Amino acid sequence: MTSIDGSTAGALSGAPAGRAALLARVDELVRRVPDYPKAGVLFRDITPLLADGPAFAGVVDAIAADAPDGVDLVAGMEARGFLLAAPVATALGAGVLPVRKAGKLPGPTAVEHYELEYGHASVEIHPFTVPEGARVLVIDDVLATGGTAAATVALLRRCGADVVGLSFLVELLGLDGRAKLGDLPVDALVQVP
Repeated sequence: MTSIDGSTAGALSGAPAGRAALLARVDELVRRVPDYPKAGVLFRDITPLLADGPAFAGVVDAIAADAPDGVDLVAGMEARGFLLAAPVATALGAGVLPVRKAGKLPGPTAVEHYELEYGHASVEIHPFTVPEGARVLVIDDVLATGGTAAATVALLRRCGADVVGLSFLVELLGLDGRAKLGDLPVDALVQVP
């Protein structure tokens, strides 16, 4: 089974024909934008996928089907992760937790600072929305370097959450983001070089 750019599908290898058709549709809909946001970057734009109701519903169903059992909260990373987290949480009967860039939530907040290739960034949540021991699935559209995902995991754990896995629509294999996530289960609907 192939996915974007002809590589193999992540967690869906050997999946039924319905999944293969979904992956083919995702491949058609995820737009490749060269040199955005800067020269040398091949950006994956998921907005055409979001605009296709049946394909988007299929993606949500696939992510929910692969989710660990007993998820209490689905944490969506800003901003496109919000768009995936809410319907997946609904499918799982779980709550939604927005993981925001610093300064976007009224206090009190818990903040995690992390390093970027050329600077610093921070993510924050409302800690009072995370019950001690809550089983949390973290979702975003793309796993690239893993820095934001690792900071999100650290923040959730500091707030008492049990992070039970991470799920991404697309994983950019060449950037080795999984390496920053330790031994946590990581699912990606599609993987690209």
